[in-house]
Formats: sequence, structure tokens, C-alpha cells
Amino acid sequence: MYKNILFLLFLSLFAACKSAPETAPEDMEPLVIAPFEDVDTLAINDWWNRGENPIINMKVPRNEVVAFGIYTLSNDILKLSAQLFPLYPNETRDVRLEVKEGDEWKEIQTQRVNDLGWSALFRVANWDSTKDTPYRLRHGEEATFEGLIRKDPKDKDEIVIAAFSCNSNKDRGGRPNYVRNVNHQDPDILFFAGDQSYDHKEHTAAWLKFGMQFRETFRSRPCITIPDDHDIGQGNLWGEYGKKASTPAGSDGGYFYHPEYVKMVERCQTAHLPDPYDPTPVNQGIGVYYTNLIVGGVDFAVIEDRKFKSGPEGKIPQQGPRPDHVRDPSYDPATVDVAGLELLGQRQLDFLDAWGQQTEGVEMKAVLSQTGFCGGAHLHGKKDNRLHADMDSNGWPQTGRNKALKAIQKANAVHIAGDQHLATIIKHGTDEYDDGPWAFVVPALVNNYYSRWWWPADEKPGKNNNDRLPWTGQYLDGFNNKITMHAYVNPEAPSSGGGYGLVRFNKPAKEVTFECWPRDVDVTKEDAEQFQGWPMTVTPTSGR
Repeated sequence: MYKNILFLLFLSLFAACKSAPETAPEDMEPLVIAPFEDVDTLAINDWWNRGENPIINMKVPRNEVVAFGIYTLSNDILKLSAQLFPLYPNETRDVRLEVKEGDEWKEIQTQRVNDLGWSALFRVANWDSTKDTPYRLRHGEEATFEGLIRKDPKDKDEIVIAAFSCNSNKDRGGRPNYVRNVNHQDPDILFFAGDQSYDHKEHTAAWLKFGMQFRETFRSRPCITIPDDHDIGQGNLWGEYGKKASTPAGSDGGYFYHPEYVKMVERCQTAHLPDPYDPTPVNQGIGVYYTNLIVGGVDFAVIEDRKFKSGPEGKIPQQGPRPDHVRDPSYDPATVDVAGLELLGQRQLDFLDAWGQQTEGVEMKAVLSQTGFCGGAHLHGKKDNRLHADMDSNGWPQTGRNKALKAIQKANAVHIAGDQHLATIIKHGTDEYDDGPWAFVVPALVNNYYSRWWWPADEKPGKNNNDRLPWTGQYLDGFNNKITMHAYVNPEAPSSGGGYGLVRFNKPAKEVTFECWPRDVDVTKEDAEQFQGWPMTVTPTSGR
């Protein structure tokens, strides 16, 4: 009897040794020392010695350490990132990818977890995209995450993408409405346009929080995520080819925080995207991720609005207390469109030109990016804060804006973006009104803490207006860019204007339908209604 008890005790101790403890000794030494100290403190070095934080519990049971997987599949190449909670020094850094064949799981690849950001990337070529394939991520003996790699929906007449942005940290709760609605509407692919994190200096914790909020939406479908300014720790970002910014405001151009922190953010959010068109890094060794992926015959270009964009400070006549804001409606917009300023940069313009000419296996096209190509808002944060022009938008610099829009229109593509906390449908103009592409800027996921309004100063409709909303029609934005406003969602709308977009690509008709759903609507109900002004169906090739 005594021997049996000793044997059972030995087994329990052996099992405990195989699994890392729920807590670690304070004197345990980290395997990797981060090259930065003032950012990502909850997830680097001796992270286990940190106290509780308001974002997320990092010290999870070790059978839950695999937080989620996120993937894309294009041209028979699977790219899948495994995101883990922080690991203790005595835990393996190996993560295994398994696929289910019949009733059996088969391991197909093992990758190492990066201690900066706690992610690992799997790249599998020659993937069979003609069938659904269950997958499983494994760490150690007990931690798993299961999902589904969907087949390429080439046989569908309609391809649907759901689009989101601006996941505020003012609401750290779950996202059950979004999960329910998205899974009911069952889009083919998801797009998160940026600001998945608002915890500027704690990206790993915030990214984990985002993943736990939304993983049931991308567990079984491909998902595009791209970082925006808040993700890399800045209120605004003019990347200027990766140079070092002098302040966190960044208005002189560049990235303020350590380049390895920026690279970590981009690795966690974009490594699972298809390989970049041209992987040459920018300054400070910061990478690029602009690329394209084809889903069911719809070709999505993913571009980087901010990385190459010039910063305004010191390059243009300053128009007010801030170098990026214009409050005087009598200023001359031509004075800020200075020669040499860039928006997308020549590299991305060359990419869009080449991408626009690719037609094999492609029936329709769309461009995905962080923000809109105009100043589509008048009031910022509160009703008494009117900005005539905001250089955080892609409306500036005007020459770069027009080059980008002409490339998108040449490809017969629509543009989908976020960032603005104000949903809009706009038909852009470059040389003339309406000669540019259709654009849908989707609403913020959480919009009851910082909102924007479309509110023309004269409170009058523009020329060629519609009857959907009061202030539609042709306008000049604060940079004298030509725009035709077709729909907008001010924060007096349901859910304070918060919600998400759904875009339907009808391949036989070559039509695109924009849908805009409030956060608090239950789309499983027959009486579910979109925001006023939606849905809207357009034909990109005809300009209608």
C-alpha cells in the first residue's frame, strides 16, 4: 500500500515537471532579453514578475497557452501565425502544426516561438485549396488550438468580406455581438484595418486581448490584419520610409519607438499575410508587408498607407498650433501640396500598377488599407472641434492622393478602409468629380468614446445629392479634393455609430454591395436594420 502511494506521488510529480507551473520562481532567468525596456513590459524579460494589469491575464493555465491561430490562403500557399501567451524559461519554444486526415491528426511542421511577441509562423506551399482542412496548433503536451482552413471558394458567385477597425481599449469586454453576427453572415474572409490595439506601449497584451475577443470569427476563415498608428504606439503615423521620429506625435515623420518593437508589432499582425510584393526593408530595418491575395476570384491588394508617407512638420507652412491640422478655411490648399511629398511611395505605386494588370484567375478587385483618401470628417471628438483639414487622412498630400486613386481606378477596384471613426461611402474625384474609385470607410468597432461627424459648415447638400441622408452630393474637402458623399454615419446613429462593414462582390454582375451594420443589432433577427443610407450597390467598372 505504501509503495503504491509513493508510486502515485512520483507520477504526479513527474507530470508536474512536464508542465510548467502556473507561477514561476521570481529568480528564474529569461532566455531572451528584449532590446527595449519601456515598451511591451507585460510580455518581455521576467514578465512573470509583473503584477496584475487592466488588459489581460498573462499567466494563463499552461493548457491554454496557445491563444489563437490566424491565417491566409492564396495561390495554394498557407501562411498561419500561432499566437501564444508568454512562456516561462523552462517551457519549450516549439509549436507544432497538425492537420486532420480522416480521423487522424498528422503533424506537418514545427516552428519556434519568438520571445518578442510570442508568435510563430508556419508557411506551407502546395496546399490543397480544393477542400476544407481542419488544423490544430499544439504546444507541449496539453495546449492546443483548433481551426479550419477553408477551401478557396472559387465556385461561389458571391464573395463576401467583413471589415472592421478601431477596437478601443475603453471597452475591454468581450465582443459577443460581433462574433454572433459575423458567424451568422458567414463571410469568406475578414479584414481588420488597424488599431486592433490602443494600448500604445503594450502591444502583446493588447493583441492577445484582441485575439481572445475575435478568435471565434477567424478560427475557421482567413483573416487579414494590418497595424495602424495606435498599434505601433503613436496617435498618428507618417512613417517616412522608416526614419526615427523625434516625438511620439511623429509629425516630423517616422517611428518613435524602438524599431524592434515596431517589427514585433508587424510580425504578430502581418506575418500570416501572403509574401510581400517586394520585401526590401525600409530604414531602421523595418519590414514591409504590402501584398495581394486572391479569394474566390476576388483579388485583394493590401497596402500600407502610413509607412512611406511624408510627415508635415518642417515641410509645409504650418497652418495652426499643430503641424498636421488646418483650422482656417481661408488658407490656400495648394500651399501644403509641396513637391517631393509622398503618400504611398513609388514602390507601392509600382505594385498597384502591376497588380492592376494581373487578370489570370481574377474576376474583381479591391484595395484594402488603413484610412480613406480624403478628409471625410468635419467635427473631431466633439461637436465644437471643427477641423478644416487633417493631414492624418490620405487626402494629403494631394498629389500623392491622386496618384493612388488613379492607380486604384485603373484596376477597376473599390477601396475599403477604416480609422476615421466615421463610416462613409464616397465616390472619389481626381481631375473631375466621380472619375475615381468607390470607397467604403467602415465604422469603429467601439465608437462611444471618440467620434467624428460629417457636418458641412453651411449644412447644405452638395450638387447631385441623393435622398438617403441630408448632406450628400459633391463637395471639396479641406484639401480641395473632389469627393461625392453618398452615405455617412454620425454618432447620433444607433450604437453611437459603431459597427462594421460587409462587402459583397457579385462576380457574374460585376457589382459590389456595401453593407454597414450597427454593433448592437442582432442580424439573426428578421427585423435587423443597417445604418441609414445602406446598403448601396455600385459597379466599379462603369463608375456608377
